[in-house]
Amino acid sequence: MPSTPSPLTALTPLLQEVIAQSLAFKDSEDVFARRATPHALRDLLLEDLPEQPATAQAIWEDISKRLLPYCVNMNSPRFMGFGDTGADPASLVAGIFAVLAQQNLINQSFCSPSGTMAEIAVIRWLRELIGYPTVPACEVTSVWEAGGITTYGGTGSNTTAMMLAREHTVPGTLSDGVRDPERFGLVVPRGVGHYSVKSAAAWTGCGTYLIEVDTDHFRYDLTALAQAVKENAGRLMAVVAYAGDSRTQTIDHLRAVHDTVRTADPTVWLHADACWGLMAALTPRRRHLLDGIEAFDSVTVDPHKVLNVPYATSALLVRDPAVLRMVSSYSDLIMQEDYAFGQVTPQLGTKEWTSLRAWAALRSQGRQGLTRMMDERLDRTEAFATLVDAHPQLMRLHDPDLCAVAFCYLPPGTHPGTATDTQVERLNAVNRAIHRRLMDEGRWHLHQFTLPDDHGHIRRGAVLAPLRFMSINPRITTTHMRDVLDYVTRLGQEASR
Repeated sequence: MPSTPSPLTALTPLLQEVIAQSLAFKDSEDVFARRATPHALRDLLLEDLPEQPATAQAIWEDISKRLLPYCVNMNSPRFMGFGDTGADPASLVAGIFAVLAQQNLINQSFCSPSGTMAEIAVIRWLRELIGYPTVPACEVTSVWEAGGITTYGGTGSNTTAMMLAREHTVPGTLSDGVRDPERFGLVVPRGVGHYSVKSAAAWTGCGTYLIEVDTDHFRYDLTALAQAVKENAGRLMAVVAYAGDSRTQTIDHLRAVHDTVRTADPTVWLHADACWGLMAALTPRRRHLLDGIEAFDSVTVDPHKVLNVPYATSALLVRDPAVLRMVSSYSDLIMQEDYAFGQVTPQLGTKEWTSLRAWAALRSQGRQGLTRMMDERLDRTEAFATLVDAHPQLMRLHDPDLCAVAFCYLPPGTHPGTATDTQVERLNAVNRAIHRRLMDEGRWHLHQFTLPDDHGHIRRGAVLAPLRFMSINPRITTTHMRDVLDYVTRLGQEASR
């Protein structure tokens, strides 16, 4: 008699259906199939736990009917506000396998024998890309030689960096606790920093003793930076610089920041948030912008932002691999071995094999493919910036370093460069109205946030509410760019009446 397939093997046809429908979803040009208010979705999905069991087929049918139509498709060429497509083919294959393989990277010998080594390989590749040295592979005898950790996002990586900065500033704080919060000041650029750094300082018990330094063209004013470091001598935990800030993706002058800080204070921890800036390492056209990053004590990078891999893979890289011992933990329950990442990954117990997605993307692209991918992004950035510059009712607000272009619609009567308070308020109101329409309709997506006018295009020092385009998605064509700008213009004209 033929053998009865196991329950898991019997899932094969259903999984094929799931994969086919999910790929069709990602291949669609629609940002959303349907739009609904939060309360409508609440009423649709918040329900009592069912009494009766259901089959996997029934669950998938429910997902297809009630969840999938309302999901955002970040791989749509009309979704231009972020770059997190999650559509790298090799990463998708690896991600599916990693879910099924169920490896736990807290431990190597019996929880993740090969997965641990693949994760170390990813960390080493990322270190090489930003210019950190790596020891020969034959000398990697434990996680302590890896030189970094992976986390589930830039916030987690930045939080670990702030833990390292805290321990570097006052050794033993991990065990003794914070006794003088004012000892842990944190220098950040005013108006362009990411929320995770401030939150990380609070989460690690250091409070929010932020020292915000003025910027010039979205980079540190170096004179003001030197003054801030000197004035707060003995009360600083870290200085944070952005290799691609979260608004305009401007890369700071990293070598100058390093030299300025080290001259004023040779010991303060230097951290670079390169969650976006990792892109610059992929191409000779931008690699020079990262000069000096290899001298920083720690660097955060986000492969899921840069490599089109599915959520969520981030990494914290450290110049000196030994510093991770400052925040290590140990238990003979499961981490009693040299290659256990559980020793060096704060806040995580079970550790999903998310790094395999980055491993697959890096392996499949190779250095040549990564360069080609990034150069194509830069070409799209330049094409979009050119279209904005040629439009009489649009204003570009910065010179793009990477893939972001922040711009705004100019209502009639706006005087660029010398706009009055009233004109700035009206400009922001109109651009916010444009963004609300985009969000409500769901046909196009551009991001919005507040941004200091560091270039003085509207009025230097004014806080603006621009729209942001991002060129990472390879499906975006020049036609898409023209169409979204035409649509923004129409919405702006309607909102200005």
